[in-house]
Amino acid sequence: MDLARGTAEERNRRAKKMMLWFGIVSLIMGFAGWTSAYIVSSKREDWISDLELPQAFFVSTFVILVSSVTYYLAKLAVGRNDQRKGTLYLLITLVLGISFIILQFMGFSQMLENGYYFTGPTSNIKMSYVFLIAAVHIAHLVAGLISLLVVLVQQVRNKYMPGQMLGMELGATFWHFLDFLWVYLILFMYFVK
Repeated sequence: MDLARGTAEERNRRAKKMMLWFGIVSLIMGFAGWTSAYIVSSKREDWISDLELPQAFFVSTFVILVSSVTYYLAKLAVGRNDQRKGTLYLLITLVLGISFIILQFMGFSQMLENGYYFTGPTSNIKMSYVFLIAAVHIAHLVAGLISLLVVLVQQVRNKYMPGQMLGMELGATFWHFLDFLWVYLILFMYFVK
C-alpha cells in the first residue's frame, strides 16, 4: 500500500493510526521486559511461590472487561448516529475506568494488610514486581482515562458522527489494548508462580 496515496484526510487518518500502533508496540515491549524479568527472578531462592493475588485485582478485571464492552457499544451507537446512547456508554466507560483504579488501590491495600510491601526489609522481589506491574498499568490507564475524557468532551460537542469518528476509534483502540494488557498481566501473575 502506498502511504502517499489518498486524500489529505485519508493520509492523516493513516498517520494517526500508525502513531497509536507504534505507541502500543512500545508498551508491549516494556511490559514484555517486566514480565520476562519476573520469570527470570522466579528462579531466586527468596521467591514466594504461594502468594495469592488480592481479590480486588480479580474484581477489577471484570470491571475493565465490562468497560471495553461499553466503549464498543458507544462506538456502535455513534456509528448509528444515536448520540445520546453513545454519550451514555462513554460515561459508563469512564465510571468503570475510575472504578478499576479504585479497585487496584484496594488490592494494594490488601497486599499491605497481608504484610507484603513494595520495598523495605519485609518486602519480597515477587511483591515488588506485582506492585510495579500493576502501578505502571494504572499509570497507562490514567492516560486512557484522559483520552476517554477528550473523546467524551468531543462527543458532547457533537464532533463525532457516522463516518467521522477517528478520535473515538483511536481512543477505543487504546482502551481495548489496556484492557487486554491487564487480562494478560493478571493471568500471567496468577499462573506464573
